[in-house]
Amino acid sequence: MNRIAIVTGGAGFIGSHMVDNLLAKGLSVRVIDNLSTGRLGNLDHVKNNSELVVDTRDLNDIPESDLIYRDVSFIFHFAGLGDIVPSIETPYPYMKSNVMGTVKLMEGARIGKVPRVVYAASSSCYGLADTPTSENHPLNPEYPYALSKLQGEMAALHWGKLYNMGVNSIRMFNVYGTRSKTNGVYGAVMGVFLKQKLEGAPFTVVGDGNQTRDFVYVTDVVEGFWKVASSSVSGEVFNIGAGKPRSINELVKLLGGQVIFIPKRPGEPDETFANISKIKSVVGWEPSISFEEGVREILKNIDYWREAPLWTPESIEKATSSWFNSLS
Repeated sequence: MNRIAIVTGGAGFIGSHMVDNLLAKGLSVRVIDNLSTGRLGNLDHVKNNSELVVDTRDLNDIPESDLIYRDVSFIFHFAGLGDIVPSIETPYPYMKSNVMGTVKLMEGARIGKVPRVVYAASSSCYGLADTPTSENHPLNPEYPYALSKLQGEMAALHWGKLYNMGVNSIRMFNVYGTRSKTNGVYGAVMGVFLKQKLEGAPFTVVGDGNQTRDFVYVTDVVEGFWKVASSSVSGEVFNIGAGKPRSINELVKLLGGQVIFIPKRPGEPDETFANISKIKSVVGWEPSISFEEGVREILKNIDYWREAPLWTPESIEKATSSWFNSLS
C-alpha cells in the first residue's frame, strides 16, 4: 500500500506543486481545499491520477475524527489566507483560518495518529529583521496576516510537543513560480508584474527598486518540505529561501519593460535574506533553481496570468490606503 499524504491548500500555488512532488514520489495524495483562493485548474494535469483525491470542504468544517485522516503518513499544511492589506482591513477571518484552522487540523492529526506534520509558516513573523535572518531572530509581526501565521505555527508546534507528534514548521521567504495567485487582491510583486507585462503596461516599482527579496523557486520549496517531512527531526523551525537576495530592479530587467515608481510603503523591509544554514545542515536541502532560470520558466507560462487584474498606480494607491493609514 502506498503511503498517504494530506496537502491542505493543495489546489493553491505552493500546495499544487507539493501535490506534484508527492505523486512523483509514488505517494497517494488527499487534497483539502475549499477553493477560496485555490483553483482546481492547478490540478488539471493530475486530475485523472488514481492516487489523487480532492476534498473541497472547509478545513474548519471537517470533523476531527473524519476518515480523511485515516492511515495518513504525512500532512503538509498550506491552507490559509494570505495577503497583507485584507488582513489589516478584516483581521478576524485571518485568525479563524490561519489559527483555528490549524488547530482543527492538528486535532484531526492527533486523533488520526498522523506521525508527521509540516506547517507552512511565513518569514513575515520576523518583521523588519536584521539580515541574514536566522530562525532565532526576535519575532515582530507587523500586521494581522503575519501574526496569524505565527500563531498558527505556535499552535502546530505546541500540539507536536504536548501530544508527542512529529511536527515541524518551515518559514518561507519570497516564493515565486508558476501558478501563483491571480485573484483580485493586490499582493505579491511577481503576479502584478506579469499581468503588467502581458498588457504592455509599465511595471509599478515600489520605492527606488533597490530593495531586495530572497526569491526562492516553488519546486525547490516543496522539495524542502519533503526533506523535512521524511526526516526524523521533530519540533523544529526552518527558514527556506534562496539565501541570495535579488533586487526588484533586477527582476524588472529580467522581465523586460518600462517602469513607473510608486511610494515606498511603511512596514516593508528593505531586504529579506534567509539564513538557510540550518535546513542545509539538518536535512541536506539547498536550492537548485537560479533566479534567472525561475523567471524564464514563469515567462514561458505567462498566459496563466491573463485573467489577473491589471494594477495601475491609481488602483494600487486606493488598494493600499489602509496599509499606509495603519502602519505609518
